[in-house]
Amino acid sequence: MSALSEAYRDHPLHLHHIIPLDFDSVRTVPDSHVWPTSHAFESDDQLSIPTVDLMDPDAVKLVGHACETWGVFQVINHGIPLDIIDEVESEARRLFSLPTGHKLKALRSPGGATGYGLARISPFFSKKMWHEGFTVMGSPVDHARELWPNDYQRFCDVMEDYQKKMKELAITLMHLILKSLDLSEEEISKVVSPGGASTALQLNSYPFCPDPSRVMGLAPHTDTSLLTILYQSTINGLEIFKDGVGWVLVSPTNGSLVVNVGDLLHILSNAQFPSVLHRVVLKEKQQRLSLAYFYSPPTDFHVSPLALNPAQIPLYRSVSVREYIHIKAKNVEKALSLIRI
Repeated sequence: MSALSEAYRDHPLHLHHIIPLDFDSVRTVPDSHVWPTSHAFESDDQLSIPTVDLMDPDAVKLVGHACETWGVFQVINHGIPLDIIDEVESEARRLFSLPTGHKLKALRSPGGATGYGLARISPFFSKKMWHEGFTVMGSPVDHARELWPNDYQRFCDVMEDYQKKMKELAITLMHLILKSLDLSEEEISKVVSPGGASTALQLNSYPFCPDPSRVMGLAPHTDTSLLTILYQSTINGLEIFKDGVGWVLVSPTNGSLVVNVGDLLHILSNAQFPSVLHRVVLKEKQQRLSLAYFYSPPTDFHVSPLALNPAQIPLYRSVSVREYIHIKAKNVEKALSLIRI
């Protein structure tokens, strides 16, 4: 068991916050999944988040500016071969297309962090989300064996290879981001060491919905991580909230990945980088898939504001990754304010 999954063990969930709806069997949206209209505050402006080319000689400056002004950007020339992404998407489709009863064989346990189930933020909302997920930390072999007793190796190999590639990309991105804060190599290496990291890969499915405008795919939230790297298939749905503007659609563009700032990077930057509020709405009458990779320091690492000049005061107290996970598990919306000085 990884240290990250241990950090979640202290906050077990009730099964009704883990088991998704049997989406195959519903013809109309049940009341439990009907949300108030979600299109309020959707921006009419044709705004789009910044795109950064990792091969650009000014990548440090561009990444820093995107983190500061938006808290999110698309990245191109990221070095992840598209055929690897296609393989992961194809394995995710294979998993989510299994019959509901079969998927439940890999159900996340009440105190568990990996396997099939609803989003971890589900208990904080009175309405259920139109979503099913599968969380991987390291090797998914135990759950994969339940799903495909004779054919689980391919799924495991593809997921493990993708996590390795994503970790390399996350480290590259963290170096660029922390350089933009003028941190020294020594300070950067304390935060980003190739050996130590807490990581998770989340496969997301937003199944076909008979009435997409009445449901919410994923309720508004920020990520706990330092950063999240997201691949979204060709269907729209991801929106980020920008102050003074409202909800801005992040349309998938071929070959790009979406990178967003999480709470831990917000703390590290002393609130210079916003931890971006985001959600998924359903725009079309077809299944949407995404792959989210979360990158954080080891659970015993203490995060505190680093990018301080003599005139600045720290806005947050030092907090270990494990403690912050515990705080957020009880206060999803107020976690940052609870460690503010």
